[in-house]
Amino acid sequence: MDREILLDLVSKRMPYGKYKGKHICDIPEHYLIWMQRQGFPEGKLGVWLSTMYEIRLNGLEDLLRPLKSR
Repeated sequence: MDREILLDLVSKRMPYGKYKGKHICDIPEHYLIWMQRQGFPEGKLGVWLSTMYEIRLNGLEDLLRPLKSR
């Protein structure tokens, strides 16, 4: 997994919608599931959201803990 993407997950914020302003890593799982069903957006945001979806799906949130504390 690309370290840069992991850093983006803890530093970038959702630009629109119900969770506008929340860090990508803090978006609730139910919203990520909904987004996956609808189709992730194009570009970096889609990569971040799909990566966060996979992290949650596989129970890998511990990967982000050290990065969040920075």
